[in-house]
Amino acid sequence: MIRDNSGVVEFKADAPILVMERLCKSYELSSMELKVLRDIALTINEGEYVAIMGPSGSGKSTLLNMIGCLDRPTSGDYWLGGQNVSLLDDNQVSLIRGARIGFVFQSFNLIGQLNVIENIEVPMYYQGCSERESAEHARELATMVGLGERLEHRPSELSGGQQQRVAIARALANDPLIILADEPTGNLDSESGAEILKILVGLHKKGKTLIVVTHDEHIAEDAGRIVEIFDGRIRCQ
Repeated sequence: MIRDNSGVVEFKADAPILVMERLCKSYELSSMELKVLRDIALTINEGEYVAIMGPSGSGKSTLLNMIGCLDRPTSGDYWLGGQNVSLLDDNQVSLIRGARIGFVFQSFNLIGQLNVIENIEVPMYYQGCSERESAEHARELATMVGLGERLEHRPSELSGGQQQRVAIARALANDPLIILADEPTGNLDSESGAEILKILVGLHKKGKTLIVVTHDEHIAEDAGRIVEIFDGRIRCQ
């Protein structure tokens, strides 16, 4: 469970990890309403590896923002870990996002002034972990992704593949319900991309729920399920 000043937010272990029902997202553009997502219905169970695919402008990024609690739906419901996050306030959603979702972005999104250990520690800092606990766990995660000898290096001293390894370790810092990867190999050469994909597939085999937004069919081939989105609707899955 997660506590905040307004009370306790509980997560049900026996519910699907993620459920979306009749979820829609629109934006006001001048005097027009731009409908980006339309009646999304999606259920993802614990331990699944799901690839979300679709052409540019199909709504992939908006759906990713909904799954990651980075944006709110205009209508419909979104349950994460059994909790309807559509009904929660911003503080509660922020707590859930920090504790329950691990993000891996195409552009790595590391902090340039921090070294490998410090970048991995960032999510634990926001969850109130002690410095000793955070540092120890960050070292374990860095070693797990093959960076045990690069702990003091900053992002500028690492290759793209190594930076993405740091990002994966950071995503695991709070033992999230979901690892959400947005084009995780998009800025990497083929060899580094294959190494990153191997790490992600390995995490899935260990029981992690993995959702990858991609246009790369080679990445999607390893997924247990492919969800195709087109013109803001899920066309098939």
